[in-house]
Parts: sequence; structure tokens; C-alpha cells
Amino acid sequence: MMTSYLQLIALFEMSLTCAVVLIILFQKLSSIQMPFIGRLASVLLLGNLFFWTLGLTLELPLSAYVRGVTGDLSIVTMLLLWSTLLPSVKKIPIEFKVSIAIIAIVFYPLALGFGMWDPYGWGYGSIGFLIVVILFAIACGLAGWIKGVWILSVAIIAWAAHWHESANLWDYLLDPFLAVWALFAIPNAIYLKRREKAQSGYLFRAG
Repeated sequence: MMTSYLQLIALFEMSLTCAVVLIILFQKLSSIQMPFIGRLASVLLLGNLFFWTLGLTLELPLSAYVRGVTGDLSIVTMLLLWSTLLPSVKKIPIEFKVSIAIIAIVFYPLALGFGMWDPYGWGYGSIGFLIVVILFAIACGLAGWIKGVWILSVAIIAWAAHWHESANLWDYLLDPFLAVWALFAIPNAIYLKRREKAQSGYLFRAG
């Protein structure tokens, strides 16, 4: 009973995530910024299409097949995606992206056995690791990124409540998609900053 309940939650989350990703892709490809009400209505419509079988020839909902390929996303990844639908979205600090990239570069090789110790084991109730995550959330707040504090807090609460099938805190904080996003987002953020500086220098150039 508990397993089916967790699977239902996972399908619901994946359905919303698939809907959000499609909306993000549509806005990127079409250069059309949908209003908040339009984004919300689209998520509800697309989310239902992914969640229910709708009498199609498929035996499972579309989100189940997506989940079979991607696995469960971390709470951090999902909330970052879902928050893009909000009316006003503050840019994610580059410091956060750099931190995620560094953690991923160190974590995944060690977790796969390339080293003498496995940091993945810390996620099974290590108080020290939990304290580090809380301190990281506090650092996000001190840096002025309050959304990061909320996202990490929800991830910790979801782990404590066993919201997903995994009992490891790492699975609520990090996944390969978040790592790849951070690695590609860093050079893009640097490029955008340089372009903004160049444009600013051109606008304020004497004459």
C-alpha cells in the first residue's frame, strides 16, 4: 500500500515536471513569454495528459515511461523547474551553479567507486552531512537567494518524511540532470555577464 502511494506521488511529480519542461521549451523556441495564468492553465492541462492513460493503447501513463528512463528527479531539480512558472523569477546565483558543479564533479566519481570512500553513504542519516546541507541553505539566505533556502528546506523535509522511495538525502538534493544543468549554465552565465558589460560600455561610451 505504501509503495503504491509513493509511486502515485512520483507519477504526479513527473507529470507536472514534464508539463513544465514542455512549457519552458515552447517559450524558448517560440520566444513567446506566456502570462502566468496561461502557464498555470497549460501545466494543468499537460499535467493531466501525462498523468492519466486517457484510454490510449499505452498500458501506463506517459509520465511512467518518462520516469522509467529518467528515474526520480531530486526535489531541488523539480522545485527549480516548477519555480520558473512564477510571475517574477529571480535569477539563480552563479555561486549556486558553481557549488552544484563542484559537488557533482567530486561526488559522482567517488560514488561510482573511483576512490577510497563513498560520500553517498553520508545520505543515510549522517548528522554531519545534514548540518552541512543546513549551513549551505543558510549561506544561500545570507547571499540574498531566499528561494534557495526554501528549496533546500523542502528537500530536507521531504527526505525526513520519506516522500520518495529513496531513504538517502543525496537523492533529494542532487541528480545527474541538475549536475549537467549546472555545468552548462556556468559558461552561459559568464557569457551573458560579459555581453551585458560590453553593451553597458558601448551605451555609456563618450561620444
